[in-house]
Amino acid sequence: MSELLALRNHIDGHYVDAADGRRLDVVDPVTGEVYAHAPLSGAADVDAAMAAAAAAFPQWRDATPATRQRLLLRVADAMEARADDLADAECRDTGKPRALTLSEEIVPVVDTVRFFAGAARMLEGRSAGEYMEGMTSIIRREPIGVIAQVAPWNYPLMMAVWKFAPAIAAGNTVVLKPSDTTPASTLLLAGIVGEVLKDMDLPAGILNVVCGDRETGRLMVEHPTPAMAAITGSVRAGMEVAASAARDVKRVHLELGGKAPALVFADADIAAAAEGIAAGGYFNAGQDCTAATRVLVHESVHDEFVAALAKAASQTRTGGGVDDEDMFFGPLNNADQLARVAGFIDRLPEHATVESGGHRVGERGYFYAPTVVSGLRQDDEIVQNEVFGPVITVQSFTDEEQAVAYANGVEYALASSVWTRDHARAMRMSKALDFGCVWINSHMALVAEMPHGGYKKSGYGKDLSAYGFEDYTRIKHVMTAL
Repeated sequence: MSELLALRNHIDGHYVDAADGRRLDVVDPVTGEVYAHAPLSGAADVDAAMAAAAAAFPQWRDATPATRQRLLLRVADAMEARADDLADAECRDTGKPRALTLSEEIVPVVDTVRFFAGAARMLEGRSAGEYMEGMTSIIRREPIGVIAQVAPWNYPLMMAVWKFAPAIAAGNTVVLKPSDTTPASTLLLAGIVGEVLKDMDLPAGILNVVCGDRETGRLMVEHPTPAMAAITGSVRAGMEVAASAARDVKRVHLELGGKAPALVFADADIAAAAEGIAAGGYFNAGQDCTAATRVLVHESVHDEFVAALAKAASQTRTGGGVDDEDMFFGPLNNADQLARVAGFIDRLPEHATVESGGHRVGERGYFYAPTVVSGLRQDDEIVQNEVFGPVITVQSFTDEEQAVAYANGVEYALASSVWTRDHARAMRMSKALDFGCVWINSHMALVAEMPHGGYKKSGYGKDLSAYGFEDYTRIKHVMTAL
């Protein structure tokens, strides 16, 4: 057996072990075997990272937008140069197909860093004006301070970038915790950023990465130093972060779960809808809060659509290694997640029908077959709760009113899609659907320029776009007597 890889925190420009030497196992989800150890960071490690970020903040706060842009552009170039290394680290932790990871994740995350490099030059307030006789008012947009950030395991590198890039572009400093199951790519990214910071003679503590478990995340959020906590994760985790941050009135940015409906009307291109929804539901093994997990289809085309979707599912491949170019999605991230997904299928009500899949693939690793379940009702567990796996449910509706009621009738409100040839209907649905994003005849398309974020239990605040950038700033009014 080869020696296990030893991963280390990245604090103030240096790779370091946890102060007390504790470590966590990191498992390769393709094999189910431990391949590395990562630090289980405690209070001393969090203190060190927060101290480094706090020490770096004054200089970084006062840096010009041009300097912030230059840093992020150089980071993007360095990431692009290390694309293969980043993909290797990401795939080892997640089991994702390597070719898809390079094209669908590495390329977009580099582009996202470059977008926020441009946004750094747009940090401005409103123009000065006189709103009271004899007084001139000025609005300043300023960085908030040290930001505590927690990223999830479904897109480790992408979510790390979505977190740190806008925060740093706005002049904040960051302490970031990756998931305990997927730390490798984030730690590599920290080293890449650290090299650029050193070369530019900028404070090493602008970005710090500490590994650990839920307790480590709690220590970060409750620490007195950060002025803001930002998390992408489950609803449970988000509620805990919000409660912890409330104790000292920290700002909170939450991107949480989803249960995205895809509304398929009778006039839709059924073949295209089935293909698009299958891609949107099974990409990354359905481990995506925007995944097309919940199809609502008009009763007149229900059977035709279910047959087309089941066929698409049966032709979607999983169960191979990361270099298998025919594999569309890899394994579920961990044994607990495999058990969770399987549990939803095991507990299906008698009126449900498994049209395709519904079983584990192979005996090694955490692969699960692309699954379609029909015959479901609105109050069924699998309709109401986030599965976070390669499972798509199908319900039928009679008219627009019922479609909207079913779509909005869950606690999540992140993303949705509408499949129709009728432009007016698409516009009616985009207004009526209570979700932060509505795609028309598409699902899961994302660009750095447009905001990503939801309502209700899907959280608040936006990732990506100028809106996400503004979330990492505070507004100050300055009034001067003339």
